[in-house]
Amino acid sequence: MIKLSRFADYAVVILAEMAGDANARLAASDLSKRINLPEPTVAKILKFLTKGGILSSTRGVNGGYGLTRAAQAITVADIITAMEGPISLTECADTKSTCALEGHCAMNGRWGKVNMAVRTALQSVTLVDLMQSSSPRKQAITATRDNALAGEGI
Repeated sequence: MIKLSRFADYAVVILAEMAGDANARLAASDLSKRINLPEPTVAKILKFLTKGGILSSTRGVNGGYGLTRAAQAITVADIITAMEGPISLTECADTKSTCALEGHCAMNGRWGKVNMAVRTALQSVTLVDLMQSSSPRKQAITATRDNALAGEGI
């Protein structure tokens, strides 16, 4: 199973909260209260996102963290790379492979196509896309509610 870390998931939550007011500079303590995550966890994630170039930080009274670019220019690939490192499905798809079988494996170099497809897919989804998308179940519930309200003449 391919699964992102909890920190990568939390990073999306933090960035979505920050994108709500893209010009604001927010402290880890403020974000922690807004999204109900422990402050040390938020602070650690903010440092990864800053190192990854997604956020900038400013010290001082009016300091805090802010987005370095618009939410529509931040891709899921950017977030995962900042939190997890380069996107690589297998050891041999990574340019820094240390696999002991590398010299005589029949699959050596063949995962590149799959790895590129996953990377391309993640680069095509932005933070805004994640913020706007809703599940089919939620869409059905909303449509049912809207239809009921329309039937009542509201």
